[in-house]
This record gives sequence, structure tokens and C-alpha cells, in this order.
Amino acid sequence: MDVKGKKIGFVLTGSFCTFQKVLPKMKELIKKEAEIVPIMSFNSYQLDTKFGKAEDFINEIEEMTGKKIIHTIADAEPIGPKKMTDVMIIAPCSGNTMSKLACDIIDTPATMAAKSHLRNNRPLVIAPSTNNGLSGNAENIGKLLNRKNYYFVPFRQDNPITKPRSIVFDAEYIIKTLEYALEGEQISPILI
Repeated sequence: MDVKGKKIGFVLTGSFCTFQKVLPKMKELIKKEAEIVPIMSFNSYQLDTKFGKAEDFINEIEEMTGKKIIHTIADAEPIGPKKMTDVMIIAPCSGNTMSKLACDIIDTPATMAAKSHLRNNRPLVIAPSTNNGLSGNAENIGKLLNRKNYYFVPFRQDNPITKPRSIVFDAEYIIKTLEYALEGEQISPILI
């Protein structure tokens, strides 16, 4: 299904090293005439890191989308009741956020946005980026892979030599995964 005219909740969580991979995809979705609803976790909205300043990312996203970023739990809660999104993607989705979703812990704007969106039985796409994907977080990934309305952007080991348990999504699959998810299908292969 084409993303044209679709309302896409685009959530960024604290895997800051991948922000430069997802922002071009956000731009590409806008060029394809999708409406982006930008959402950020507490940490992604507030923390400056070696990968950039929070304020710079905020300004870029708000300028690109023409919308204020949802960055509080209170502002994320109405997403479902108001049917603000047709599909939602968490990209990057940190191990922390995946763990919380797997255990139904709703204590950040990101997890509240996902929970609120899912109440309408609409697809939630996960783009995993975590240093413990093949260790402590593997169980949580397994749980989410088996839940209704959850779809994964294909991922691979990040750096098998220096970070053997780390996984990261392939940004080139973001739009295609969204299109498949809108049809109720998981793109394959998931592991690339």
C-alpha cells in the first residue's frame, strides 16, 4: 500500500547514533505525500550527545514536518482516541523501549504513543537499534515479533567483531516495511 495520504506517527527513541539514518527517510515520506506526526522519547528530546544536540534535531524535525514534536506522555495519550495515525514507526527503537513495550510499561511519550496508537488495531513498526539485541533483549524482540500489529524493519548485526550482540535496522527498508505493514504483512526476510 502506498504511503501517500497516510498519517504516520514517527517516533524517535534514544539510539542517537541512527538519527542521521532516519531523518532522510522522514523527508522521503513527506515527499511521498505522507503526513508525519513527530514524536520523541524524553531522552531523545532532551539529551545532547556526541551525535548532535537535541535542539538541532528538534528544529530540523519540526521544520521538516511543519509540526511541533509530541514529547510528553499527556500529549501522546490522545493519539489513539483521536485516530491521529494510520501507522506508527519507532525508528530508532532502543532496547529500553522494546523492553518496555514487551512488558507493557507505559512511562514515556514513545511507549504511550505506541500504546495509544495500538488501541485502534493499526500497525506499529519497530526499527530496532540496541547493543543487547542478541543477548538481554532477544527475549523481548521475540515477544514483540509474536504480537498482533507489530512489524519489524529488517535488521542485522551492527558490528559482529567489536559489538557481537548489537543489532541495527537497515534504513533502506523503512518505507517498504511501512507499506507492507499497512497491508498487514511483515516484510521478509527480517534478518538481513
